[in-house]
Amino acid sequence: MSKRYPEENIYTAGQVILVNKPLHWTSFDVVRKVRNLTKSKVGHAGTLDPLATGLLICCTGKFTKRISQYQAQEKEYTGIFTIGAETPTYDLESEPQNFKDFSAVTAGQILSTAEQFRGELNQIPPAYSAVKKDGKPLYHSARKGIEVKAEARRIFIKEFEIVRIDLPQIHFRVVCSTGTYIRSLVYDFGKASGCGAYLNALCRTRIGDFLLKDAYQMELLEDVIKTNLLRKDNLLQNSE
Repeated sequence: MSKRYPEENIYTAGQVILVNKPLHWTSFDVVRKVRNLTKSKVGHAGTLDPLATGLLICCTGKFTKRISQYQAQEKEYTGIFTIGAETPTYDLESEPQNFKDFSAVTAGQILSTAEQFRGELNQIPPAYSAVKKDGKPLYHSARKGIEVKAEARRIFIKEFEIVRIDLPQIHFRVVCSTGTYIRSLVYDFGKASGCGAYLNALCRTRIGDFLLKDAYQMELLEDVIKTNLLRKDNLLQNSE
């Protein structure tokens, strides 16, 4: 005899869902939304900052065991940064400061500076990040005005392409290893150029073989999940 359990479905069995994370959403906002829709356990493979958009891999049910596998894969980003100033968060979550003249900066200097950030590098994560030190996320201390510096981590920048220069803004594309903070890469670029830099916009376009073009917008994803859950053939059967 078999029974159908409405709480068991294709999502509790395990699915990989590609989401185009909206601007201002946290990665956990997406996970919480997918969890509420699928009525299943959900995790994601690689955090995106609230001001970043793009590909977020969500795994449901039994497929959450695959998260570390996906998280370890190579990532690709496109974005824009501004030279001539810095921000405490390395992006536009805080106000620009430490303004410097960039009028003498040339395209050749920008391209040569980018070349310095290819290959294996030691990178220090931003103070305003979820990286933990002594069991606490760095941003907890940073928001209280307590200076805590994270330890450098080894990363690999496979490609750092300057796509367009429209000073003070620079458009770029990066292919990198897991654990890379693009905000820190931009900050370090600014230090190397001598005039500072901060991140304006960031979009993750690829994780391993998973592409942003195949990801769902949140509005469509909600309809797709609801439709799948209404289909009787998506209910699992347990035998006893």
